[in-house]
Amino acid sequence: MARTADQAAQGEALSRAVWDVLAHQGLERLTVRAVAAAAGCTTGLVMHRFPNRRSLLLHARELLHEKSRARVEALEAGAASPREALRAVLHQGLATNAETVDGSVVWMGFLAAAVSDGELLAAHRSNNRSWRERVERLVATAAPDFGRERVTAVALALIAMAEGAAAFAAADPASYPAAEQERMLDTALEAYGLGVGGDLVERGGQLR
Repeated sequence: MARTADQAAQGEALSRAVWDVLAHQGLERLTVRAVAAAAGCTTGLVMHRFPNRRSLLLHARELLHEKSRARVEALEAGAASPREALRAVLHQGLATNAETVDGSVVWMGFLAAAVSDGELLAAHRSNNRSWRERVERLVATAAPDFGRERVTAVALALIAMAEGAAAFAAADPASYPAAEQERMLDTALEAYGLGVGGDLVERGGQLR
């Protein structure tokens, strides 16, 4: 049992190290040696689990997918209405705090590496398509009067806005503070008739 616990702790330490190196040092410095230094272990131990840079990148992308999935599932479950769920899920795609800024940097780093690597690109597309399907479903639920084509167009526009804002904010946080990103999101939702305020009116709520 102790050996199993040690292996689990070791795996968690390596995962944290992979994430931290890519998020805080950047794509160019993501190496087996850098991960070993961050985890406080030998390069041999890292290579036992991650034999090359591609495996490090794939692990970082999977971590991002799992972190994001856990957040959005919790947000959906806790939302009081379909429009609130849509806003909450899109909001977590912005870069408004340390965790989501790191996620944006990891996402951009992985995409930069994936452009010339078929295996990385396949993983990127698979995870991004899952994200698109989720947002499309939320848009369709929040606006049942939308046709299929409008649902798709609105979902893609909202995704592009949120991911674009996150990328700009990760690189230049002073120009894209959290409050400004949130205003961008609310403005976009209002423009498509998906504002949370309208949802409150439909449910008989009082706007404040």
